[in-house]
Amino acid sequence: MTKVIGLTGGIGSGKSTVSRMLETLGATVIDADRITREVQAPGGAVLERIAESFGTGVLDASGALDREALGAIVFRDAEARRRLNAIVHPAVGAEMARRIEEARGAGDPLVVVDVPLLLETGRAAGFEAVVVVYCRESQQIERQIAREGYTREEALRRVRAQLSIEEKRGRADHVIDNSGSLAETERQVRELFEGLVVER
Repeated sequence: MTKVIGLTGGIGSGKSTVSRMLETLGATVIDADRITREVQAPGGAVLERIAESFGTGVLDASGALDREALGAIVFRDAEARRRLNAIVHPAVGAEMARRIEEARGAGDPLVVVDVPLLLETGRAAGFEAVVVVYCRESQQIERQIAREGYTREEALRRVRAQLSIEEKRGRADHVIDNSGSLAETERQVRELFEGLVVER
């Protein structure tokens, strides 16, 4: 029987790193961010609705979504974020459900659904367990500055646009603490994977 778990974390917590580790160990990973990019591709109804709602300034010269321009709007405005989520989440949710069923049909033992806003959108109840990738808020900020070149203020704004990492940790069934070394994170991920596969 296929076990389906949700994986989440905060911006800069290292969720993508943990997702890749689980995939390497043999989990089937369904990445909500990747699906979001697919459903927002030019020519699709989702991108058309985003442009209608936020204006053509969120499109680049080729007609594709300008993620930086859209991010600059939605990370400053909770109502704009709600509007965007109402457009994008139903399409992403439908495609995730299709891929989960496909994995079940193939008999995959462990499916990890990687969803950044899993707890914010109330989708946690749909999974057998929720795994949160954790690091301190100060690390979230420093990692964004190093990786994306954001100012401290912009990095903090993006972190605070989500549930706090401490609240997410408190609502998790399993926590991967990614505040230390990569080797320590790998050890935790391996233990989690083995435990989940044995439990099923």
